[in-house]
Amino acid sequence: MQVGIIVAALRKHRLATFLIAAEIALACAVLCNAIFMFMERRRALNLDSGIQESALGVVQLSGFSSDNANDINARVTSALRAIPGVESVGVISAVPFGEPGIRAGVSTDEELEQPGGVLDFYLGDSAALQALSLRLVAGRMPEPAEYTPVAQYVPSNAPVLITQQLAERYWPGQSAVGRSLWALDTRFTVIGVVEHLIISQPGGGEALGNDWSLFVPASPGPYLAGRYIVRAMPDDLPRVFGQVARVVSSAAPDVVFDQSASRTLTELRTEFFHDATVMMGLLAGVIAALLGATALGIGGLASYWVEQRRKQIGIRRALGATRWDVLRYFQIENFMIVSVGVAAGLVLAYGLNLALMRFYELPRLPAMYLPLGAAALWILGQFAVLAPALKASMITPVQAIRSF
Repeated sequence: MQVGIIVAALRKHRLATFLIAAEIALACAVLCNAIFMFMERRRALNLDSGIQESALGVVQLSGFSSDNANDINARVTSALRAIPGVESVGVISAVPFGEPGIRAGVSTDEELEQPGGVLDFYLGDSAALQALSLRLVAGRMPEPAEYTPVAQYVPSNAPVLITQQLAERYWPGQSAVGRSLWALDTRFTVIGVVEHLIISQPGGGEALGNDWSLFVPASPGPYLAGRYIVRAMPDDLPRVFGQVARVVSSAAPDVVFDQSASRTLTELRTEFFHDATVMMGLLAGVIAALLGATALGIGGLASYWVEQRRKQIGIRRALGATRWDVLRYFQIENFMIVSVGVAAGLVLAYGLNLALMRFYELPRLPAMYLPLGAAALWILGQFAVLAPALKASMITPVQAIRSF
């Protein structure tokens, strides 16, 4: 009986009902996509790089020729290892969240007919691999004899460590150890699989996944010089990097010390995700403002209808309706309006997501966010109408008569 009465009443207020339902539909569409974008950025901030970032830092130099690269490597690594608290120093081509190193497309067959996507190639010596402390899940680590000189880009016919994500992508359900990849005019043989090793610039570029990277053992030389990974205890690392510039300048005064790129991995991660952090704050503000505006709209309409229906409410109370009956009437009415708006909003949410996918390369909206947004608006609607509904339930027949 309540539903029939409510539907009849809403037909007399078509414009107001349509406007509030349209507001809820728009709020639902924006809310679902905003929550999705917020969670995507939050997930990116918590990416597992596969290394202990709090214990690592990078030192980057420039301004030297390939002829004296070996000498620079020897002097700088010796000086850095002499800093109290430093556990290891290695030469490496790139680090996560830093400047990108070598990127190249690979193939899983020698004829290059089965492309495997674009991968990040990390080249490093044994000390660099030790500093990274990658978690091995299959196969073995490189042996000392497998660290060979770099021939322009990578060592020729080198063994490699690949990530678990790549192993499952290229050879699902099979062992990746002993398999081969082809890239940069050479063959790479997989000797081990590590759990994670994030690409240098996650979340964008040509890589199809955040762990689309591999480690190539290499010996320092003209094509592997100028970038050093330093490992120390997390508590000691800030003190160590406070001395790095002075130590490097003393050991190699003839090179340029890159202050902006020579930092701890924690600092590099923070800077790399700075824009994502700001965007999360903006999205949180948008979500809060959207919910607040929607709540005010629902509450304002309910308050207006309470004032417009004082006489009807008084008559219902005089005929025996209880306060609970009046309260329930407004709650059911609001639930019906919100439900219509939510139903339209769920369709609109997918339409908005398709537009974002087309123009901003946003991933497809997962279905799980639709009931989440709908539930949020249903709950918000019930709370927003609670105060006007309680006010309506307190109206007595005498008060209603005196107001006319």
